[in-house]
Amino acid sequence: MENRALRTWMDTVEPYVAPLSDVARSFTVLTGVRVDLPSALFLRAQLAGLERPGRISANGSCHLLRAADGWTAVNLARPDDLAAVPALLALLGSPDESAGLPTAVQRVTAAEVAEAAQLLGIAAAVPGSVTQDARPAVRAERWGERRVRAMADLRIVDFSALWAGPLCARLLGLSGARVVKVESATRPDGARLGTPAFYRWLHDGHDNVVVDFAPGALEELVAEADVVIEASRPRALRRLGLRAEEFLAARPGRVWVGITGYGRENDRIAFGDDAAVAGGLTGVDPNGDPVFLGDALADPVTGVFAAHAAARSLAGGGGELLCVSMAACAATLADAPTRVRLPC
Repeated sequence: MENRALRTWMDTVEPYVAPLSDVARSFTVLTGVRVDLPSALFLRAQLAGLERPGRISANGSCHLLRAADGWTAVNLARPDDLAAVPALLALLGSPDESAGLPTAVQRVTAAEVAEAAQLLGIAAAVPGSVTQDARPAVRAERWGERRVRAMADLRIVDFSALWAGPLCARLLGLSGARVVKVESATRPDGARLGTPAFYRWLHDGHDNVVVDFAPGALEELVAEADVVIEASRPRALRRLGLRAEEFLAARPGRVWVGITGYGRENDRIAFGDDAAVAGGLTGVDPNGDPVFLGDALADPVTGVFAAHAAARSLAGGGGELLCVSMAACAATLADAPTRVRLPC
């Protein structure tokens, strides 16, 4: 019997999911593994007992705020983000901290809010600022030679955290590959602070390695890998001695999956809710104003896109760097023709 709670969540995004359903079906054709989209998108929300969002995200961290010329999303996802709010108010020219962020942003444009937040390392976005026409969800770059291998013979090293990358690793693991999750000894996966059952679901059957993320410390792990999944800024990886181009050139058939908010050439930080907003993946209320859809929706959407891209590349022999943009994945769904109006 279908889980009714998951079905209820799924109904809220039904007008948008056709492109994702197509990607999931293609993944099944490639691997034989069926993608359970309701669980992929909404199991976290169900297990955590989250409520359907409005102008505050389901997890409570991201806010849609009305600016002078429209709307903007500011995601205060980490303690450092909350601590930076006074500095953000100062950048926005607000003389009175007690007035708060919603009042301050009304005096400036949405783009100015997003730019000021990003200067402080806070994830922020203007709705629809990333379009499918401007950037594909996945961009493949060839850096190595092709060699087709069975999925069961592959070793995947997953350096990612939170949701998108681990979901990609889960789906590839279900396809038969061996997955090794790698965590920093000083900065473990932040998803461990969430619902334990959801973390176990994402990483079921995976090996776990905890290492010191220091220059040279990761080389042995990468040397044994056929696929690398990561969601870091390329310059951060280079400081650790990891270069996708060298990894791909060293042995035929390898694949590198790089997940970012806006592309590997863009250092802007992003999380699932603000990336969805950037891609225009929002609902609208009865007044035509934006509201959040789902739970950090760009995260699981990106995980499915990334898994499919990796499976397709591997089926063709690999040798590719797959650049997966969370905002662009969201934009692909936002282009679905029917938009739904949600109650306040």
